[in-house]
Amino acid sequence: MDTVSVAELKSRLSYYLREVREGRSFTVLSRDIPVATLGPCDPVGAADLEITEPSEDPALWGVVDLPPLLLSRDITGILVEVRADRDFGPSLPRQEDDAE
Repeated sequence: MDTVSVAELKSRLSYYLREVREGRSFTVLSRDIPVATLGPCDPVGAADLEITEPSEDPALWGVVDLPPLLLSRDITGILVEVRADRDFGPSLPRQEDDAE
């Protein structure tokens, strides 16, 4: 079995995956320490996989019911006040053109 460093594997992943498809196996080394084996998968166990349909509508995934806000002021108004100096800077006096 050949060895490959993590950096080499990252930079040439497509090449190593083609080699694995052809039946080769590699030991992946991180700082000269073996950390993983890269090789062809065994398709025997793949037939045992079962696809399950989602239990709820995927359109609702990530939708969260939030409690009502208890603020008496609009949060955007507060943010505008706080960020006014930062975003626009202090107002400077206008300089007149000397193009006379």
